[in-house]
Amino acid sequence: MEIWHNPRCSKSRAALAALSGSGAEFTERRYLEDAPTVADLEDVLTRLGMEPWEITRMGEPVAKELELKSAEHDRGRWIEVLAAHPSLIQRPIILTDDGRAFVARDEASVEAALGR
Repeated sequence: MEIWHNPRCSKSRAALAALSGSGAEFTERRYLEDAPTVADLEDVLTRLGMEPWEITRMGEPVAKELELKSAEHDRGRWIEVLAAHPSLIQRPIILTDDGRAFVARDEASVEAALGR
């Protein structure tokens, strides 16, 4: 199991604490320091069953600078934007060993990732 984590985010810290408290084995990826590649993002989006614009933090200043709210929904282009600007990626994301993924912004999503 892996968690894409931003220690400055309260929801991300809560998910990390829940994983730690569960006894599950996981790795922590501080995705702002270890930015995901285009291939990583393709994999995660497939596992999530989502499109890149669905996991984009539209309130971030860079989203406004790039005018993402009005940008065409071109999957490849959006993935490139997320790879170039990882702060735009919704957090935390939990990747399970069985191929599932969760945007774990609430306790229920963390529990689902843990198989509970």
